[in-house]
Amino acid sequence: MRILPLTLTMAAIAIGLSACQTMTPEERRAADDRQCLSYGFKRGTEGFAICLQRIDLNRQAQARADSDYVMADMAWRMGGPYYGGPYYRHR
Repeated sequence: MRILPLTLTMAAIAIGLSACQTMTPEERRAADDRQCLSYGFKRGTEGFAICLQRIDLNRQAQARADSDYVMADMAWRMGGPYYGGPYYRHR
């Protein structure tokens, strides 16, 4: 009888982990293309290329900001190297 709960638990974990998929570079590029097309840019134009570039730059900036937030939080929890508390918390 212990096999059934274990099987159900493993199935639930597998279903949960399958939802944690990231986009492949091809899927990300297709999504970026659709976004720029929805703004009215035409493929092959300079405006379209600039749109794709800005989307990529925004993605990189967001990744840097997320990493900075996580690193500051980890550093603060390990002893707080910043005088006066974490810089990202507002009072």
